Amino acid sequence: MRLLQTLLLTLGVFTIFVFGQETPKQRHAYQSDVARLRKIVINSLYSHRDVFLRELISNANDALEKLRLTSLTEPEVLSGAENMNITIKAEKDEQGNGRIIIRDTGIGMTPEELSNNLGTLAKSGTSEFLSRAESDTTGNGNLIGAFGLGFYSSFLVADRVEVASMAAKSSANPNPAQYVFSSGADENSFEIFPDPRGNTLGRGTEITLYLKPDAIEYVDTNTIIELVNKHSSFSTSFPIYLYTTRTEMVPDEEAEAEAKAADEESKAEKTKETEADEDEALVEDAEEEREVKEKREPKMKPITVEEWIQLNSQPPIWMRDPKTVTDEEYENFYQATYKDYEKPLAWYHFAGDSGSGVSFRAIIYVPSRLDDAYWQNPLESVTKDIRLMVKRVFITSDLGSEALPKWANWVKVVVDAEDLPLNVSRETLQSTQFLKQLKGIILKRLLQLLGRIQEENPEKWEKIQEVYGNVFKLGAVEDFKNREKLATLVRFATNQRNSTSLDEYLENKKKGQSQIFYLADMGKSPAELAKSVFIEKLHARGYEVLLLGDPLDEVFITNIRRWKKIPFQDVAKAGLKFGDEDMSPEEEKEEQAMLTEKYKPLIEWLRKEVRAKGAARDVVISNRLVTSSCAIVADESGYTANLEKLISSSHAQQNHRHMWEFAKKQKVLEINPRSPLIEGLLKRIEQLPEDEEERDPEAEDELREVATVLVDGALVRSGFSVTDSNDFFTRVDRILRRSLGVSETAPTDTTVKPAPPVDPELPEDADIPEPDEDIVNGHGKVSWAVEEIDEFGNVVQDVPVENKRHDEL
Repeated sequence: MRLLQTLLLTLGVFTIFVFGQETPKQRHAYQSDVARLRKIVINSLYSHRDVFLRELISNANDALEKLRLTSLTEPEVLSGAENMNITIKAEKDEQGNGRIIIRDTGIGMTPEELSNNLGTLAKSGTSEFLSRAESDTTGNGNLIGAFGLGFYSSFLVADRVEVASMAAKSSANPNPAQYVFSSGADENSFEIFPDPRGNTLGRGTEITLYLKPDAIEYVDTNTIIELVNKHSSFSTSFPIYLYTTRTEMVPDEEAEAEAKAADEESKAEKTKETEADEDEALVEDAEEEREVKEKREPKMKPITVEEWIQLNSQPPIWMRDPKTVTDEEYENFYQATYKDYEKPLAWYHFAGDSGSGVSFRAIIYVPSRLDDAYWQNPLESVTKDIRLMVKRVFITSDLGSEALPKWANWVKVVVDAEDLPLNVSRETLQSTQFLKQLKGIILKRLLQLLGRIQEENPEKWEKIQEVYGNVFKLGAVEDFKNREKLATLVRFATNQRNSTSLDEYLENKKKGQSQIFYLADMGKSPAELAKSVFIEKLHARGYEVLLLGDPLDEVFITNIRRWKKIPFQDVAKAGLKFGDEDMSPEEEKEEQAMLTEKYKPLIEWLRKEVRAKGAARDVVISNRLVTSSCAIVADESGYTANLEKLISSSHAQQNHRHMWEFAKKQKVLEINPRSPLIEGLLKRIEQLPEDEEERDPEAEDELREVATVLVDGALVRSGFSVTDSNDFFTRVDRILRRSLGVSETAPTDTTVKPAPPVDPELPEDADIPEPDEDIVNGHGKVSWAVEEIDEFGNVVQDVPVENKRHDEL
């Protein structure tokens, strides 16, 4: 017996020794990028700290989604906790310190995942965020939402954060343990250690935020309800519960029992003392008892009622009748779902059937801007913004590269199908008939939405054109099936109006006109194009010409080729026809033939000159010029100036050098017979002696130089480049000298001060002046002031910048 007692005592001491030791803690240093990032988040001038709750709820939703997807193949991960939800609890102690506890029953994290997910930073977007964050001094707080910082946003309101997590049980981790991640806002390291409380979670993650003194308002449940309703009520399909307390007044049963006992005792004493008639006594007792009951009110006491209330009990917005959803709700849902700080331009909420037996509901959004990366390589980008739901449960946003045509990968879509199976992989989903039809459904509804806005809301349509005008052109080139519908959305400026569609152009065409006239010159504004020599006569006669200044414009035209069976005509090319030539009077035709015969000497002389220099292959009388003396136009088989720019920028000429050189020479010089300059040039040509002995080489050289300047000027004015710009300006210099009476051979004074002699020796350090002490120590005396404004542009405060904490910003 004594031996047994000794053994038990020894075992007890050993247990106290082992379990009484402090749990070992491992301290790790943050990566350098994480340290920079945390400083930027904590110390920058963000005025909208509310985003921390949105980000942490989004992370909790991701953990729950990951658990649900994992459970399709490993059902055992659901053990440990019955419900899949998110809970929020705010507390405040007697000293006034506050903390917020956000818990989810999601997939949880192992110690290694705690270190990797919270102590390191993913490569994607890191450099871009840091560069933008360090240069952003607007204080609008939108960088967090734009880059998905998630966990790090908690340091906006907390000076210490603890994350307890219990990974879900799985075949790879059959015996998970609960661990804690701990870090402070001013620390450059973090700790990970086993949770001394043991397994209190069952499964999931619990984030405890120890609030900063200036963030104590977030313990107010009304503030939390407002933030969740604003940012997260539509962003998760899992219930969000908030811990609340309220005070209620209930009857105090103990006090009532004591009062009743006192009444009974008083009644008994009065019965003993009464010596009156028994009947009279009974009547008096009954009356007194009734009066006491009427006078005495029930005693009440306050009690505290604890309750978990659901904050997102409203059904997902896409499941509601569109007539019951406000514009503000649509906008809030879009901003919360797609992390876009700007409101969408338009949306389309609809329900339907795919035709293969799958019913669905969907919302299509048109963002108010395109990402900067869209035009960098639009034909290789893939959309990730089609959120496929099945029975309100998120499945995937990656439907493969063919989910939408490349031109439409900017559209944001939520699709909720009712009948697709959940226990399948993403590859199996992609093979279903519904997903094959999804692309066509989205595009059809998107084009319907755009068409309706085009007809019903000109002001909004103007904004859509500003953002997506070139996208519609790209779509018409790329998407042959929807080419005609997309082409109706395209708008162009003309010489008569600022914007017109192709259908509106045809409504304005002249009698007999069998072409759609256009002029393209990349980079030029419509105002500049309207002054082009190519449209002088067209404009003068009242014809409308499309003015194309965007790089995609001519690509669109060359791919469309014709609209409603009417071809496009580039007015910068030879062979321009107005369409009423057959209706011209005989006198006009005779006059054209007479002019050709009259200018035959000049045409033949110029033809030799331009062919010798390679400037053009032919010279003809122009029917398009009104005030200009001449112009260079591309032959039907040649390249216009705009096409030359496009091909040069793409380096395509390197692969087809011979074709490039041939097409470049296919130009025609058109001269205006009514121009005084051309008439004067004809007279000078006619005055040249035909006899070889009477030739004047000096006069011929002077005339040849004038003609060369004229042709080079026509090249420049027509959008082409001259062969040698130095020779061109040298000739202009000589002509200017002659016009001013200055000798062509008069030399320019070229005297310049020579450079000092060569000195290969390097300066010694002693000769380098020392920098100012204030500059070295960073104690400058410059001061300035700024005004801080809120999101509505109202001035919040006006303080010196040196009093603000900038850190790396």
